[in-house]
Amino acid sequence: GIGFLTAVGHMCDDKRQEFILLSDTLGLSSLVDIIAHGVEEHATEWTILGPFYLPGAPWREFGDSIAESDDGAPTLVTGSVRSVDGTALGGAVLDVWQTASNGLYAVQEDAQPTGNMRGRFRADGHGRYAFRTVRPVSYAVPDDGPVGQLLRACGRHPWRAAHIHAIVSAEEHRSVTTHIFDRDNEYLESDTVFGVKDSLIEDFVPQADGSYPVEHDFVLRPVD
Repeated sequence: GIGFLTAVGHMCDDKRQEFILLSDTLGLSSLVDIIAHGVEEHATEWTILGPFYLPGAPWREFGDSIAESDDGAPTLVTGSVRSVDGTALGGAVLDVWQTASNGLYAVQEDAQPTGNMRGRFRADGHGRYAFRTVRPVSYAVPDDGPVGQLLRACGRHPWRAAHIHAIVSAEEHRSVTTHIFDRDNEYLESDTVFGVKDSLIEDFVPQADGSYPVEHDFVLRPVD
């Protein structure tokens, strides 16, 4: 056991956190999430942060694209941010990120621009937000290290259900770390980090021009 944890530590660097990946794939991250936040009946449910979040995403304008270099299926994500009592949270901040269409985050691949598939947005005065991206894809978590050995020993696959990450915050409200999942994805029932929650699944509706609009609202709880 000590040897295994030592090997996990040796896989960590400034771009990869094998310990977070281990926690996620063991279900510990989701367990802590459930203990800390319970079931959010009226607010957006939490799910895991993941090992590839990078703070300081570029600020972008309402409706801008986070896809600086990607030829995936164009996707428009819209919705609103509001309090549990229905009050619109104008000026709320959405920090969003996802993999490129090749299944890699920008921090994993030098060929991608640093800000690719990442961005921070402010909701308008009515709490509405909009950003463009590409349809998310399933991807395998890094399995070339100890975590991959553990998954194989357990007869488990390394695949995550297709998703977009988001951290949503507003003044005098609790921020939420969450996802938007694609309902058509084959790994919703077997997401390798146990991160899928039914309330976070949305329809990516194909349009005649090949684009995929999706709407998802975020509901935050007041800090008190």
